[in-house]
Amino acid sequence: MKYYIIAGEASGDLHGSNLMKGLYAQDPKADIRFWGGPLMDGVYKEHQSGTGLVTDYREGAVMGLFAVLKQGRKILQRLESCKRDILAWHPDVVILIDYPGFNFHVAEFAHNAGFKVFYYIAPKVWASREGRIKKLKAWVDKLFIVFPFEKEYFSRHQLPYVYAGNPLIDALENSVALQETRAGFLQRTGLPDQPWIALLPGSRSTEIKSMMPVFMQFADKWHSTHPSDIFVIAGAPSRSLKDYNIGERDYVKVVFGETYGILRHARAAVVNSGTASLEAALIGTPQVVGYRMTLVPAWLAHWYVKVKYVSLGNLILDRMAFREFLMDELTPKALLEEVSLLTEDADYRQHMLDDYAQIRTLLGGAGASGKVAKAMIESL
Repeated sequence: MKYYIIAGEASGDLHGSNLMKGLYAQDPKADIRFWGGPLMDGVYKEHQSGTGLVTDYREGAVMGLFAVLKQGRKILQRLESCKRDILAWHPDVVILIDYPGFNFHVAEFAHNAGFKVFYYIAPKVWASREGRIKKLKAWVDKLFIVFPFEKEYFSRHQLPYVYAGNPLIDALENSVALQETRAGFLQRTGLPDQPWIALLPGSRSTEIKSMMPVFMQFADKWHSTHPSDIFVIAGAPSRSLKDYNIGERDYVKVVFGETYGILRHARAAVVNSGTASLEAALIGTPQVVGYRMTLVPAWLAHWYVKVKYVSLGNLILDRMAFREFLMDELTPKALLEEVSLLTEDADYRQHMLDDYAQIRTLLGGAGASGKVAKAMIESL
């Protein structure tokens, strides 16, 4: 069969690559054409089966409201190109991975053109913008969800779905970073053999601009009392060093495309809300989560977000396994106090690690990507 897959950011590229492995395993004659990145392209080249990469997401990654408005023409051109390509190639199914701003437009087009539409890693309509439920019902044939708490939500809204576990388990188990030694990681990345705090400001330009000033103020305060510690920023593959604006701080390093290794060998992590907080939990890195929306009043942000917690790990447990500092709560002082607890209070740290074990159990074991691929093929 012919599968047209669209992933528009680094996490989509990761999960798309594991989905492709599952599709090739279940359908050896699979013809896969995709928008993605180096991980998906690597799987394609390994199998040498299918049509391959159409567009690398890094060539036109645009996220955030103001970035979208600024580059609207460019986005429209990419969207029209995608539509023409789908029509010309005529796949058996269009598989959309997260990235709702772009993929909802593709879903509408593909559905109206008579193609099957699957959505893998459903948009987080349970958190905000619930009005998108109507679009999912109208344009998507089946959802493939990845969090256990989503089952009740989508059942209540009468959307057909498949839940087969979370693909992050597969991504972690297949990661080189989680197999190699600390010495090997240091040699490969050029990082010094010093204890570090991991900083994950996100991948979107608006997130990075919002989080980095607070992160750097925290780093300055921490370094003044912990001079042997350094800070390692997990740089997004689609970004450059100048995006992080670390100044002349020799105790702050930026390493791109090595999030898992950075987290694994860190004393603790300060994480922007999102998938990274769940990755930290599954890897076992004590963390504190921060989230700030620039140019948005705190009261409006709280009104916009419809969930009790902003972190996936806390949502999965339905209680707070680790602290969240949102909007005005996110201050260098708050981070300093919390990271001190994470690194110096053994009981506090162990309690968090025990909660992490429960999160992993609730997500299920490995093999989610293969199960999703099998379910997709059976649906077709």
